[in-house]
Amino acid sequence: MSAAEAAVRGRARSAVALVAAAVALALGAAGCGSVDPPAAHHDWPLPNGDLANTRRVSGPIDASSVAQLGLAWMHPMQAGVTATPAVVDGVVYAQDMASNVYALDLRSGRLLWEHDYASVDNGPNGVSVGDGRVYGTTSEIAFALDQRSGRELWRRSLIRKPDEGIDMAPGYHDGTAYISTVPAIGGVISTLWALDGATGRVRWRWEQVPRSLWGKPEVNAGGGMWHPPAFDEHGGLYVSVANPVPWPGTPEMPWGTSRPGPNRWNNSIVKLDEATGRFLWGTQVLPHDVYDWDLQCPVILARAGGRDVAITAGKMGFAYAFDAADGRLLWKRSVGLHNGHDDDNLAAMRGDLSVFRYGERILPGDWGGVQTQLASDGRTVYVPVNNLYVVYHGQELPTQQNLMAGTGEVVALDVASGRVEWDRRLPHSVYGAAAISSDVVFTTTYEGTLWGLSTRTGAVLWKTALPAGSDGPAAISGDTLLTGAGIRLRPEQSVQLLAFRLGAGGAPR
Repeated sequence: MSAAEAAVRGRARSAVALVAAAVALALGAAGCGSVDPPAAHHDWPLPNGDLANTRRVSGPIDASSVAQLGLAWMHPMQAGVTATPAVVDGVVYAQDMASNVYALDLRSGRLLWEHDYASVDNGPNGVSVGDGRVYGTTSEIAFALDQRSGRELWRRSLIRKPDEGIDMAPGYHDGTAYISTVPAIGGVISTLWALDGATGRVRWRWEQVPRSLWGKPEVNAGGGMWHPPAFDEHGGLYVSVANPVPWPGTPEMPWGTSRPGPNRWNNSIVKLDEATGRFLWGTQVLPHDVYDWDLQCPVILARAGGRDVAITAGKMGFAYAFDAADGRLLWKRSVGLHNGHDDDNLAAMRGDLSVFRYGERILPGDWGGVQTQLASDGRTVYVPVNNLYVVYHGQELPTQQNLMAGTGEVVALDVASGRVEWDRRLPHSVYGAAAISSDVVFTTTYEGTLWGLSTRTGAVLWKTALPAGSDGPAAISGDTLLTGAGIRLRPEQSVQLLAFRLGAGGAPR
């Protein structure tokens, strides 16, 4: 297994293995997700751009200008890049997979400060910026840095057991940072922590699975989040909760039989009260998961059909929309390749293990489906998909696949109905999420290509080769697009953060 493959493998298994100013927040939080074009702005303070996680801005990069993008600068990183950069007031804040944080001048790429943690993290990690502070995590702690100097202001350990970790970027809203832990093996009860942004003091916590751990706490664990919450304007906080463990099972208790029942709230979308952590509603989309099919993508908030809707997707290869008021499922859409195993979890929950055959290809695999963040312009949601199978030969974790063998898609779905508007097939897996500038949706593919597609038709408007492989999502600030080339697929490649700008004449090398 190569280091590059290990980076993506670690992220795909992260649930198992381990603003800026008020003006920027207001731009992101308009309603539960306005369908009107957002105001053009230059900040991307949160991991997914705004409070609704839309990963969308308007600005000068559009279908008529995208061909003018050229390389403005590159900055070397000490470790791989799986996180979306943040941008506030002309400064880029980025984190690598050793948890180190960098502040760079947006126009020149000049390093302003660097705070090293040298703590390996599976990712996706990253930072949020707000109220003069940069919030981040290592695999064990949450921290806040001074936005201007990089000086550490506070740190708090959130780990209570050796097999508990953190691999997400913090969410941030209204003076509070939100961080979840993830489990590795038995006994871990993944927890969402709400921390005071100024001091790190715990305001509340929500345990995502029952303390009983379905009767076998020495074996079972569950929950975990990969990405920050979405926030509506009424005090609601929305999260996607990942998979239970062990998966697929143990030799003595195969296919999840150590954890009978649906295993709530794994593979669920959950709404909490932002101020108190009080549970408001939850909807489980995949009970009794046996294939590591996390519902791990961040929730996007939008408005359709006269109601506020919450949209998410996961490694099971489905996208879902829910009524934000009560969690009722509005639509469910299969994306990518499936080969008849979508309901194996339900058979296992009933005790029928006859559906399982070792040596058979399973699609989606646990490195396939929807691995990374969606984006939405309010009318359409853009879903990055990976087609990569897995084979089980026993109850141990499956053998690492060659990630270069996967193919990808970006699928455009109507927000109101889930109808497929277009489906752009790509030659390699899409681990670089989706990000929108005006009428162009960007993504990266594993072998190292940055793509710009028409939001209207899916046509390829622009693409460029990156200096290394990529599983790094893009951020967009005005005329500049930022992304990472964070996977060394060949010895001569180096890990870089890149800035592409309209009118710049450079090209990656």
